[in-house]
Amino acid sequence: MTVSPTTGRPSRAAPHPASADAGSSALLTAAGGVPESGRVTVVVATRDRRERLFETMPEHRAPVILVDNASTDGSPDAISEAFPTVEVLRLGENRGAAARNEGVRRALTPYVAFADDDSYWTEGSLARAAALFDANPRLGLLTAQVLIGPDARPDPISAAQAAAPLGTPPGVPGPPVLGFLSCAVVVRREAFLQAGGFEPRLFVYGEEALLAMDMTAAGWWLCYRPDLVVRHFPLPAGRDTGARHRIESRNRLLTALLRRPPAVVARTVVTTLRESPPAVWDVTRALPWALRHRRPLPPSTEAALTRLGA
Repeated sequence: MTVSPTTGRPSRAAPHPASADAGSSALLTAAGGVPESGRVTVVVATRDRRERLFETMPEHRAPVILVDNASTDGSPDAISEAFPTVEVLRLGENRGAAARNEGVRRALTPYVAFADDDSYWTEGSLARAAALFDANPRLGLLTAQVLIGPDARPDPISAAQAAAPLGTPPGVPGPPVLGFLSCAVVVRREAFLQAGGFEPRLFVYGEEALLAMDMTAAGWWLCYRPDLVVRHFPLPAGRDTGARHRIESRNRLLTALLRRPPAVVARTVVTTLRESPPAVWDVTRALPWALRHRRPLPPSTEAALTRLGA
């Protein structure tokens, strides 16, 4: 018996290809089991994370669409062979977060859960999410409680969402949110596609804010539910944090240019100049595109962001 360094539990063996009925593969989990809900598909976007995928793929409790961002480590072929019930979409280029859009378009279920290659939804969470969507036609997105690492440490963002800074209006199935972690949401497919999904120009890091604004502006509810739980096993720090900070700063400023009032844009420019001057140059090059796509938010959405201090 081997223990997964990601999940901290005995590793599940991948199913032998002969164990899955090819004719019903769309109805099976990655491990060849019966999904806990027939109304949810899990979409996983990945790039060069083969070993992580082998650890987390058996944990998914719904049919999986794996969207591969032009990996060079053989991930698509390896996953297709080991998990024949997984639908693998091979992209010819790295599209970052927007790769998830392709998975949502391919999904046949009314609801889609996102997972990273180092995360999964715990037992019962997807079934509960589907029931909440069925009961609330205006519900566009649910975000879960996130537990980090083998010791299940609560992610600080979950505590912030549980504090309900926007209150909880009557009839809404949880505290409203205007931000989330991509690996911890289930979306109504119709609402996600109506809002345009993740903006490709933002690529990665901070791509969630614009989508949250647009879905809220369109009238959909976005809610936090602590009874939905995601386990997340990020790698220890070691990537280029400077590059990440620059991209996050760029995306924060681009998002402000696309949706926020001039005063907020000006404040964000000042902050970005102080914290990451190269990001301002990046935004300057994208300025014509941002101005063409600028669409200020409705007053109610802008007021909610102001209340959050955003």
